[in-house]
Amino acid sequence: MSDVPHHLSRWIGLAGSVLLAVAAFLGGALPDGELRPTPVSIWQGPDGPLIIGLWLLGTGLLAWAWWSLRNRVPSARWVLVTVALWLLPMLVAPPLGSRDVYAYACQGASFSAGINPYEQGVSALPCPWLDTISFIWRDTPAPYGPLFVLLAGAVVEATGSLFAAVALFRVLAVAGVALTAWALPVLARRCGVPPQRALWLALASPLVPVHLVSGAHNDALMIGLLVAGLAVVAARPGRPGPLLAGGALLGLAAAVKVTALVVMPFAALAAIAGAYRIRTLVRDGGWVVGGSLAALAAATVASGLGLGFISGLEQGGLVVAWTSPPTAVGQTVGYLLAPFGVHVDALPVTRAIGMVVLIAVLIWLWFRSFRRGEPFWHAGLALTATIALSPLFHPWYWLWPLAVLAATAHRTLWFSIVTVVSSFLVLADGTGLPRYTKMPGAPLMTLFVIGLVVWLVRSARQGRQPVPAD
Repeated sequence: MSDVPHHLSRWIGLAGSVLLAVAAFLGGALPDGELRPTPVSIWQGPDGPLIIGLWLLGTGLLAWAWWSLRNRVPSARWVLVTVALWLLPMLVAPPLGSRDVYAYACQGASFSAGINPYEQGVSALPCPWLDTISFIWRDTPAPYGPLFVLLAGAVVEATGSLFAAVALFRVLAVAGVALTAWALPVLARRCGVPPQRALWLALASPLVPVHLVSGAHNDALMIGLLVAGLAVVAARPGRPGPLLAGGALLGLAAAVKVTALVVMPFAALAAIAGAYRIRTLVRDGGWVVGGSLAALAAATVASGLGLGFISGLEQGGLVVAWTSPPTAVGQTVGYLLAPFGVHVDALPVTRAIGMVVLIAVLIWLWFRSFRRGEPFWHAGLALTATIALSPLFHPWYWLWPLAVLAATAHRTLWFSIVTVVSSFLVLADGTGLPRYTKMPGAPLMTLFVIGLVVWLVRSARQGRQPVPAD
C-alpha cells in the first residue's frame, strides 16, 4: 500500500465521494424519507441493493484512500486541495448519514418563534418541518449550546425554507472545517507533528465529507473553534491577550457543544510560560479559563435561555447502542442474566459507573499532564475518554478527539483504526447499524473493554516495578 502514488489515492477518494453523493440522491437522509427504516427494509425498498452497494463501495474507497496516505502525504497544500475535491460532491448532495440537520432547523424555528428549545421539544411549535425529524427527538429538549441555538434561529429567519436552511447549515459546517484547516498546522508545529500529516488525518477521513459537510453537523463548528482556541494558546503562551482570546474561542466552542469544556483545564496548562507551578498556572492559565467562561456566559446571556442546555444532555440516554462501552456492558449483563430468569435493566448502573470513571480519568490525565507536560496530547486523550465513557456514541463524535490527536500524536495506528470502523457504522439514510447488531456487538465490545482494562492494569504494574541494578 505504501507504493501507491499519492495522486492515485486522490482520485480514488474522489470516486468514493461521488458514489456517496449518488447514494445520497437515491436514498440518503431525505426530508420525505422513511423515519423508521431497518437495513432489511432499505434493501427491499426501491433501489435498495444499489443504495447500499454505492454506500459500501464509496465509503470503502474513501477509507482506503485516506488510510493509504496517512503517514506520507506530500504537502499541506496538496492535502487541502484533495480535501476540497472530496468535499465538492457533498456540497450538492442531500444529507448523508443523519437527519440531525432537520432537527437544527426545527429548533431554530422554535427559538425564532419565542419558544425555549431547552424547555419544550420542537413539536410544541409545531415546527413546519416536523415530519422530517425522527419520532424520538420531537419532544426532547435541545442538547446544544446557546451559541448554536442563536445561529439556528438566525438561519431559519434568514431562509424561511427547509432547503435553504440545510444549505446554510452546510455553509456553517464548511466554515468550521476551514477554521480547523487554518488552525491545525499551528498546533501541529507546536507539538512536533508534520502539519500536512495532521491535516490529512483530521480532515481527509470519510467522517468529514459524510458527517460534517453532507450531514451538516454542528460538530464541525465546535471542532473549528476548539482547535483554533488551542492553536492560539499554543502560539502565545504567557501572553495575556492571546491567552484570553484563545480561551474565548474555547468558550464559544462550548457554547456550541458543552463537551468542548473538557479541554479547558489542559489549555490552561499549555498557557504557562516556564515551569509548571501553581503560581504560574494561576498567572497564565487564569486568562484561558477566564476567557472561556466569559465567552460561554456571554453566549448564554445573549440567547436569554439560561443553562437549560445542561438538561438536554441527558437525552443521549434514549439511544441504546453497543458503540458506547458502558452501554454495551449493561446490555451484556442483561443478556447473561436473562437465561436464569433474571430480567434487569443494568444500563443506568453501568452508565453511571462510566461517568464516575470518566471523572476519575479526566482528573488523572490532568495531573499526569501537570507532572509530565504535553497538555495538548492529554487534551486529545481526555476527549477520547469523554466519548468512550459517555452513554452514547455517534460516529461523528470521534472527530472531536481525532482533530486534536492528529496534531499531537506520534503514533497513529490505534485512532486510525477507530476512524475507519466508525465510517461504516451508519447507512446513507442515517440508519445506525449498531441498533441492529446488539448481538454480537455488545458482548464483543464488553470483551474488548475487559481486555483493555487487563492490559492497562498490567502496564501500570510493570511501570511500577523497580529497574534492576547492573
